[in-house]
Amino acid sequence: MEMAMRANEIAFSFYKQKAAGKEENFFFSPYSMRSAFAMAREGAKGKTAEEMDKVFFFPSENAEMRLEMQSMAEAAAQAAEGSEFSDANSFWAHNNYTFLPEYVSALKKHYNAAAENADFVMDAEGARKKINSWASDKTNGIIKELLAKGSVDPLTRLVLVNAVYFKGTWQKAFDKKNTSKENFTLNSGKKVKTMFMQHRKAVRLQYAETEEGQFLAMPYRKGEDLSGGWLEMMIILPKDKEAFADIENNISSEYINEMRRKMTRTEVELYLPRFKFAVSHELDSSLKSMGMPLAFSDNADFSGMTGNNDLKIGYAIQKAFIDVSEEGTEAAAATAVVMAFRSAAVRQRPEVFRADKPFIFLIRDAKTGLIFFMGKLEKPTA
Repeated sequence: MEMAMRANEIAFSFYKQKAAGKEENFFFSPYSMRSAFAMAREGAKGKTAEEMDKVFFFPSENAEMRLEMQSMAEAAAQAAEGSEFSDANSFWAHNNYTFLPEYVSALKKHYNAAAENADFVMDAEGARKKINSWASDKTNGIIKELLAKGSVDPLTRLVLVNAVYFKGTWQKAFDKKNTSKENFTLNSGKKVKTMFMQHRKAVRLQYAETEEGQFLAMPYRKGEDLSGGWLEMMIILPKDKEAFADIENNISSEYINEMRRKMTRTEVELYLPRFKFAVSHELDSSLKSMGMPLAFSDNADFSGMTGNNDLKIGYAIQKAFIDVSEEGTEAAAATAVVMAFRSAAVRQRPEVFRADKPFIFLIRDAKTGLIFFMGKLEKPTA
């Protein structure tokens, strides 16, 4: 639990940095982001390492960080039993550029990262396409263009990539025949029509209600016997715009865990919009603002990679996708960290849970609390 709470810190800090107060759909994978940057942190030293530890809540000792990342990967695989889930790392090193054997060994051994060669000097475009093909393959074809043209160039020496894919079936799937068009009220007060999935009969789900709003946990199926596993989608439905802003400002691991503890199995009449969208996040400016500018500067110290102070993070990006339907959820994200030369730039009346206004959602492991994906729906997309 302590490991998950520490790992989840980037989820809430990045959400507050990028999404809070903005009336637009948002989605990302804190799990993928942290996994990719852990491989970069493996080679960071001094003040650069300290800043990365502060932003991502990495343990300060490499041995502890390796153990934590391995434990996270094992917990993820266990939690996702019964669902389609993959979590893959790779590193793409420039041909004939020397990296410390101990750094390469650590990526292979502790991050299970696939070692790939690339020629960024003579064929940067070819290298980019290979990396994109790998990310597409590991996300079931969803993240096709992780790296845009020009994002790697002859100054690139290493690209670190994580890709995570999830496809889970609801323990209690929605009947498509019951899906109908209803009103969804935006935070601006405007009403728009969207397709709402619903259960005609009340279902027993984990549910809680406070003065701020309603809270619901929908489990994903663990096996063919329809039993629920540890993975769930937790939905936070604030009662109004003011409550939405308060929750965005105060959301944290402690807040999520407290609300989850308040939930009890309750009969619920459930109405949930069907939605699907993709989001791209260039991470450089956000992470600098959050407290790690050194890693992106000419004063960066990644000497643990090469033995020299010659590299910095030149560019970092994540692309993410979410599709919530009657059957379940499909989600994917890929994160790339581009390293370049430093000179570069009880039976009761059912509760009604009608998600007909903006809400926050998380795909998490109910056992450990580890968050794989996080987002909010401000405006319906289907």
